[in-house]
Amino acid sequence: MTKKTIASGEALKLAVVGHTNTGKTSILRTLLRDVYFGEVKNEAATTRHVEQARLTDSQTGEVLVALYDTPGLEDASGLMDWLEDNTASRRDGIERLQQFLAADIAQSIDSSRVSDSYDYSQEAKVIRKLLASDMAIYVVDAREPVLGKYKDELAILSWAAIPVMPVFNFTDSQNANIDDWQTMLARRNLHISTRFDSVAFEFEDEMRLWQNLATMLTHSEMLEKLMARRTEDWAQLYDEANIIIADFLINVAAFVREISEDDDPMPVLEQMQEAVRQSERAMQHNLLNLYKFYDNAVAATPLELQAYQQDPFDPELLKSYGIRTTSGAAAGALLGLGIDAAALGTTLGLGAAIGGIAGGLLSNTSSIADRITGVKRLYIDPATLTLLATRAIDLLTALRHRGHAATDATQLLYKGEKNSLDTSSDGSYDNNADEDNNPITVWPANKLPSELKKARGKPQWSSLSSGKSEQAQLLRADMAWSLSGKLQSYKRES
Repeated sequence: MTKKTIASGEALKLAVVGHTNTGKTSILRTLLRDVYFGEVKNEAATTRHVEQARLTDSQTGEVLVALYDTPGLEDASGLMDWLEDNTASRRDGIERLQQFLAADIAQSIDSSRVSDSYDYSQEAKVIRKLLASDMAIYVVDAREPVLGKYKDELAILSWAAIPVMPVFNFTDSQNANIDDWQTMLARRNLHISTRFDSVAFEFEDEMRLWQNLATMLTHSEMLEKLMARRTEDWAQLYDEANIIIADFLINVAAFVREISEDDDPMPVLEQMQEAVRQSERAMQHNLLNLYKFYDNAVAATPLELQAYQQDPFDPELLKSYGIRTTSGAAAGALLGLGIDAAALGTTLGLGAAIGGIAGGLLSNTSSIADRITGVKRLYIDPATLTLLATRAIDLLTALRHRGHAATDATQLLYKGEKNSLDTSSDGSYDNNADEDNNPITVWPANKLPSELKKARGKPQWSSLSSGKSEQAQLLRADMAWSLSGKLQSYKRES
């Protein structure tokens, strides 16, 4: 039980402690990027035993921090009364805690007796781990008022004679009482605290947590190494995510199907639309897996991407993003061989309905050879490509702001995500929104990046056209890398 002072080169032993149901396991899930760690429920005393996890160097495998998830402190006030009655106040804190651990009330192994007022076995588990750790973080539910039981918990924790740093969880709540908590903590000489919301995640908050812990240590090399490696890993994840999105967009931009001039385009258009839908879903799941949000029923809740699964070919969805589609009967589509949209609608007998059914497809009318041979080439149009790009960037931003403790699909949406359209005074979409009001789309629909324009003439780049997935991906790899750099400049998170 004797704590070993951390020395240079040793992994930090960090106990995660706090009142029951404050989100200790939730914070560990987010720090570990592991939706499966521990058990999270909206009820007291979910964690019954100390569970260990490790944070390692992703390159070398070296253990940098050993984390210990402890049971919740259920009756610190009762324990404080026992300590006052049964231990000598002139003894130091560690001696008083060791005397408690040797008492019968700390020895019970019958978990069914936890509710018994004389059973402090859960508190004993916490204190044993505390005395064997280098430091602790005390998790505070920021929504809770400052009560006497929390003051007693901090008094008991202070007797372990190790640095303790309060961490405020659920800080994104409107009911947070952080100012009251900080006042109380300051009166107990706890002047260093940090905010870390396990649901509304901010990477900067995590770095601040490690930095604040480092200031409380004599030897902080391991935490400094952890911060450096996690910063590198976070940036690399972002690069990889943008390449996934760029590869998907080029694959779709290069998608082409040919039909004869007299053929009904509708069956082909519907096939192309379904292929794009499936490709977008695959891209979304690649992003989820990259950030370790597995779409698996074993997890607390699989992510249900309702906001990202609306049909990208729905003209109403285009409008909601402020995307102006081509005017005419075939809103959102230019089809035909030098024939305007209205004439095409008459010829095919589709009329205005073609806008809703065939929207998002563009015919290549620039090839004279095609005109002579009577061939129509059908592509995905710029408006739909713009929508797909914007939605992918929005999903990526949401994932970067979602903690791994989130148990509600609606918590996928980060707090800065669009909730209203940028419109001009006449109600139309303003494509020239100022820098303080970013436009809803990543680029104007009529100004596709050069990489997507070039893909138009490279049908071999698209696995949707050729069916040769690996070969097509290799052919578009350089262009995807180039486009990914531009996508990062379009990022819309603060």
